[in-house]
Order: sequence, then C-alpha cells, then structure tokens
Amino acid sequence: MYTQALDIPDPGREASLKAVPPPTDATQVAHQARFDARIDADGKIEPQDWMPEAYRKTLVRQISQHAHSEIIGMQPEGNWISRAPSLKRKAILLAKVQDEGGHGLYLYSAGETLGTSRDQMLDALHTGKAKYSSIFNYPTLTWADVGVIGWLVDGAAIMNQVPICRCSYGPYARAMIRICKEESFHQRQGFESLMAQMTGTPAQRAMVQDAVNRWWWPVLAMFGPPDADSPNSAQGMRWGIKRISNDDLRQKFVDATVPQARILGVTLPDPDLHWNEARQQHDYGAIDWDEFWATVNGNGPCNSERLATRVKAHNDGQWVRDAALAHARKQKQRTLKEAA
Repeated sequence: MYTQALDIPDPGREASLKAVPPPTDATQVAHQARFDARIDADGKIEPQDWMPEAYRKTLVRQISQHAHSEIIGMQPEGNWISRAPSLKRKAILLAKVQDEGGHGLYLYSAGETLGTSRDQMLDALHTGKAKYSSIFNYPTLTWADVGVIGWLVDGAAIMNQVPICRCSYGPYARAMIRICKEESFHQRQGFESLMAQMTGTPAQRAMVQDAVNRWWWPVLAMFGPPDADSPNSAQGMRWGIKRISNDDLRQKFVDATVPQARILGVTLPDPDLHWNEARQQHDYGAIDWDEFWATVNGNGPCNSERLATRVKAHNDGQWVRDAALAHARKQKQRTLKEAA
C-alpha cells in the first residue's frame, strides 16, 4: 500500500537491486529483448513469462512489503473497534479492518506467483528482515486518529496505488484495481467521520486538530525519501513497476489535501505551507528524515509492539492453519477413494 516499499531494500539485498547484471548467453539475450520490448510497449508481464531476476526480486520485495503494511495496518485501527462511539462507527471500522486483511491476502497471493511462498514472506516479516510502512508505527491515541488515518493515510495510499494499477506485472496490477476501489471508500469514510466531529463540541474539534498535528508529517514521509536519495527509483520506473516519483506523488498529495483541510476547518501544522503562484503548486516545509529513518529501522514509537502483536497472532492461529490443512488432506483422500 505504501510507496517507501519501492525504495527501501531488505537487508542484504542492496547490491542485487542496484546493479542489474546483463544477460550471459544468447538465449538470455533473446529473452531480455522480448522482455524489454513488452515493457517498452507498456504491456504486461505474466507469471509464466521470462523476467530478469532483478525484476523478480524487486517485485517480491515491493509486493510483500505492501502486503505486510496491510496486515500490520490493521492494528492501529483495530484496537478502536471495541471503543467506537456508536454501533454505526463500529460496523464501518470492522468493515475497513476486514478490507485491509483482504488486501494483504490479495497481495501475498500476487507475491506467490513470483515463486516465493507465503510462509517465506511472513517469516521475513516476523524476523524483522522485511519492512512495512513506517506510518503504522505511530499510536492511535484518540478516536479522531481513526478518522485521520482514513483521510490522510489512506488518501496518501490512494495517491500511490492508482498508478500501480498500471504496473507492468499483471497479477500486481489486477490486485490493485479492487484494492484502490476499497481504499477510496476508506478515505471518504475517514473524511466523513472527521467532518462529523468538526461540527461537534469544541473538545471534539480540538481532538481532531491534535490528531492532524501528530499525523501530518509522518504521512508526508510515507511517500518515501526524496528522489535524490532513492537509488532504485530509476530502475523501477524503467521496468514500469513505479510510474511516478516520490517527490511528485508527495506534491500531488499536498496540493489535493490543502483544500480538503479548508473544508474540514483544520489547520495543517506547517508554517511554511503556502501557494506558489509561479509553480502553481504548494510549497511546504522540510520533513524530518531522521525520524523517518529511525522509524523504518525499528526505533519508532510502536515498532516492537506492532511486530510482537503480529507474531503472537500468527502463533496463536497455528492450530487453525493445521486444522485447515488436515481437512484438505482428508477431503483429497476421500475424493481419491471415491474416484477409485
């Protein structure tokens, strides 16, 4: 769901992603030529097609990190389900968290088409080898945080995900079509929730403003490091995996969000934010990249809590997976027996 996955390698993989080795024999040269021609024609690469190993590794990394972000992202909002202020809000939040779990399943399935098992991807997450979006390592302190996640976090996700619907890898692109439709609902739901709170009491309005103040800068960092510090972006764009640069996506998000904030009646916490008539875009202040990298590298407010919760849930659910596999084996044996 989250663009930094395009640019942050897993530990130990930097060299394989920065340098793409040339084909080594005539057969590979021919395969590479067909691959390049399809990419240049803006076509789709399918699981059965030949692809460079670096392209495969990049996709596995991006898709798995995207899937990890979805299932870790269930936690900050999930802990508010029992505390939602009304039955209506509870039902909406339940549906949203369920959607996020479904997005993770779509994406793990897409990753499996590249020859990497779901167990391998989850093991990388649970052992800390794989990354997920830094944004989910921040706490949800009040009910307003749930609305701000919908409005800002999911709004930023949509800004990044719509271009991925045109990703050169077919299974990923097709999974993103449904995901984007559901994320659009999430963003509208978050905005509507905040609008209801902003028409409430002074305490409610103050709660919303406080949540916006805390989430604004981490959301801007979600788009990943500046283009100059993203060494893998150029190759990702050459392959058609990435369509728009980090800085361009961030700029589009700021320009789209400022009028929405005005409608809500909240102030975005950036004294340098203003309209630049010459550029026809908003200028905005400097992002704290030290905080971003500290969070990505495991030192954010909730990193250890999020990962520990995820590992516990996985271990506690082992009996369900074992039972499902046993049932599948039993059904298969019964089918074979009847066929005989």
